[in-house]
Amino acid sequence: MKTLKDFNFKNKKALIRVDFNVPLNDKFEVTDATRIQAAKSTIIDILEQDGSCILMSHLGRPKGFQDEFSLGHIVEKATEILGVKVKFVEDCIGDKVEEAVTNLESGEILLLENLRFYEEEKKGDVAFAEKLSKFGDVYVNDAFGTAHRAHASTTIIAQFFEENKCFGNLLAREIESIDKVLNNSEKPVLAILGGAKVSSKITVIENILDKVDHLIIGGGMSFTFVKAKGGTVGDSICEDDKMDLALDILKQAEAKGVSVHIPVDVIAADDFSNTANTQIIDITEIPDGWQGLDAGPKSREIFDDVVNKCKTILWNGPLGVFEMETFAEGTIALGNSINTATKSGAFSLVGGGDSVAAVKQFGFADKVSYVSTGGGAMLEMLEGKTLPGIEAILK
Repeated sequence: MKTLKDFNFKNKKALIRVDFNVPLNDKFEVTDATRIQAAKSTIIDILEQDGSCILMSHLGRPKGFQDEFSLGHIVEKATEILGVKVKFVEDCIGDKVEEAVTNLESGEILLLENLRFYEEEKKGDVAFAEKLSKFGDVYVNDAFGTAHRAHASTTIIAQFFEENKCFGNLLAREIESIDKVLNNSEKPVLAILGGAKVSSKITVIENILDKVDHLIIGGGMSFTFVKAKGGTVGDSICEDDKMDLALDILKQAEAKGVSVHIPVDVIAADDFSNTANTQIIDITEIPDGWQGLDAGPKSREIFDDVVNKCKTILWNGPLGVFEMETFAEGTIALGNSINTATKSGAFSLVGGGDSVAAVKQFGFADKVSYVSTGGGAMLEMLEGKTLPGIEAILK
């Protein structure tokens, strides 16, 4: 696996695929700069070797050239975070870009305009990728969030660099962290899968059953398992057409010696609302008109015990509707449990949009071993898939 350490960037132009797809408010100000911060290590490492950086990214889902999706909006924030003035060019291919790249000196950063202003980017167009490739001596992929897409700048472009391509620090850490959980983990290994639907996590569960000792199933998907086993779940979210699958998963887990832990009690509500009436109730006895929206106190105690006897922990998906304060306690308790286990030497990896949002919201980002930056990409790796953006660098 080639990384920055395998290259000397002195007087070289590094063409870096970053993921600067950051949220903007109605004044076009960056509201969460995590992804820019995540790319800083790679960019600064190259600049400190007297190299220069040409940054490529997409932003949003534009239809052609639309100013609201211009990466020009993030230049000020990127300059502030990187501590180096970020130059910007209002295109990503063509003469204007060629001139800006030619004039770029060692120690400087140039950000190209939104790649997705061109349809060729998402189509994985070879000619478009080749035009982009002309701007750098070394291609660096540091965009884990798009590594599962075979787009021009994330995958196709790599063929034009033969030996001169590598992973940036962020993408290398992502690969190493997931590999540590799946293939080089210290036992016991625990996977915590939450969120609304079993259907979105089926392939993940099937792939990790051979690699884990414990599986916690929480959030909305737990009700499909409870109902499949004969419990009453009231108005809780439930995929009736996936109940046979849930039973099959439990059977597979038992055959492989995996201990499955499902909540035993829930915070149930008579409405999907922060101000709803609530009660703590056995998860198998939720009456009609009520729905489970968070893990109950007994479940939190059981999960705490499981978490703290494991040495490798993967967390993907919250235990409740944490966006509502009334139903956030289960997810917060789980975060505290993982924090304690991490302090005691466990390796903890958190990934997936909702889980990452939760750890940020409740201040756990610095209390776990690693927070993944790519939701879809991480899920596909956990499913055992080879991501095209990663495979292109390894070729």
